[in-house]
Amino acid sequence: MLIMCCMTGRTDTPSSDYCVWRGIGCDNATFNVVSLNLSGLNLDGEISHAIGQLKSLVSIDLRANQLSGQIPDEIGDCSSLESLVLKNNQLIGHIPSTLSQIPNLKILDLAQNRFSGEIPRLLYWNEVLQYLGLRGNNLQGSLSPDMCQLTGLCDVRNNSLSGSIPENIGNCNSSLQNNHFSGQIPSVIGLMQALAVLDLSFNMLSGTIPPILGNLTYTEKLYLHANKLTGSIPPELGNMTKLHYLYESQLLMIRNVHGNKLNGTVPLAFQRLKSMTYLNLSSNNLRGPIPIELSRIGNLDTLDLSNNKISGDMPSSLGDLEHLLKLNLRNNSLTGYIPAEFGNLRSIMEVKLEYNNISGDVMNVSYNNLVGFIPTAKNFSRFPPESFVGNPGLCGYWLSSNCRAPRPSERVSISKAAILGIALGAMVILLMILFASCRPHHPKPFTVGPPVKLVNYSSPKLVILHMNMALHVYEDIIRMTENLSEKYVIGYGASSTVYKCVLKNCRPVAVKKLYSHYPQCLKEFETELNTVGSIKHRNLVSLQG
Repeated sequence: MLIMCCMTGRTDTPSSDYCVWRGIGCDNATFNVVSLNLSGLNLDGEISHAIGQLKSLVSIDLRANQLSGQIPDEIGDCSSLESLVLKNNQLIGHIPSTLSQIPNLKILDLAQNRFSGEIPRLLYWNEVLQYLGLRGNNLQGSLSPDMCQLTGLCDVRNNSLSGSIPENIGNCNSSLQNNHFSGQIPSVIGLMQALAVLDLSFNMLSGTIPPILGNLTYTEKLYLHANKLTGSIPPELGNMTKLHYLYESQLLMIRNVHGNKLNGTVPLAFQRLKSMTYLNLSSNNLRGPIPIELSRIGNLDTLDLSNNKISGDMPSSLGDLEHLLKLNLRNNSLTGYIPAEFGNLRSIMEVKLEYNNISGDVMNVSYNNLVGFIPTAKNFSRFPPESFVGNPGLCGYWLSSNCRAPRPSERVSISKAAILGIALGAMVILLMILFASCRPHHPKPFTVGPPVKLVNYSSPKLVILHMNMALHVYEDIIRMTENLSEKYVIGYGASSTVYKCVLKNCRPVAVKKLYSHYPQCLKEFETELNTVGSIKHRNLVSLQG
């Protein structure tokens, strides 16, 4: 019955044998409750003060519910408790200091709630505590130097903690990002040589980056972005040979130092970072040219130097970064031409070069395997359609082809595609036979040269089969070909003459003029043309109208 007092949620059965209730674990000998696991059941209400009567309770897991109110002080009476997990609820108030009375508490996870106030200092003196999870709350106050008494991980990220980072932080295992810490980065961090990840992002740290951080030769990820750091980037960071990510920007980005106020140049020593895959130095005040030595970071897949004051030409050696996926150099003062060697970037997916002073010819990416939608805004208005042709996967206004999501029916195997091609070819042959049957039974012998113009029994008509041709009418075709002048003729046939016509969007099309002595066939022929016009296949010339 004590379990029922603790929670307002219902159990699965009304049985008085609480040891068979859902989420309840009992000792086989004493039948005392030793575990309470009611996670993810959408329970609401408050934790009862009677929880302290469960002296044999070893584990409590109430994560991912809708619990509210405060943690009762009586929780400290659960003297056998080793694990308390209350994360992802709506608990409020202060963290009870009575938690420090539980002698064997190894895991305390209160993350993602609404706790406020300061962190009880006595918690830091629990010698057996292996994990203290307090992230994602609204905890205030400064970080006590006592926190380094903990032998386990202390996760206080995403709170409102302020003040400076304790000088003895080198003895801690902690996550501090996204708080309001100020002051300088303690140099003692450079002595934590076994540190795998250093994340001080989204704080208010100022001053310079300590060169001693270059001693962190085992650190794989360094996040310093979204602070107020100044000065140049120490070349000693080039000694961090295990570094994969560097993020030093002012915005949300990875080796990340972006979004600070760093100046100077990009250190040439970065060429020693052979393991680097992500380099983000955006949104700083970096100057000077892009070092050609960056091309020696062979594993680099993302290079972001945007929103700086970098000048000079783009190094052609960047074309040697065969694993590069994203290159962002926008909003700098770069000049010169786009290196032809960029064509060697076989893996590239995104290139941003806007807001620079780059010169040279406009882009031409024709006859590749590009896919996706071609934008119509900004600089793309300067590119002729010929810049994009020969890419079957591209679509948009410039190619007069509408973009649409692929349907499962289009994902056919090679053998099915061959069968489809044969079927379409047979249909075209049948249409040709149908058209031939509509011709006179005794046509005049065919002579070399333009055929004799026959009498039209109805006014000319252009039937639109695709929406991208909807802006064109018969009069447009006549005007663009100068009333079907012979100088536009590109071929003759027994039943038609073919003209070349360049449309308003600069797209060339072939215009075939048909003639027949039997107007009664035209309606049936028009119906068949609509059917054929709806068919698309890579082995067929598309019929527009």
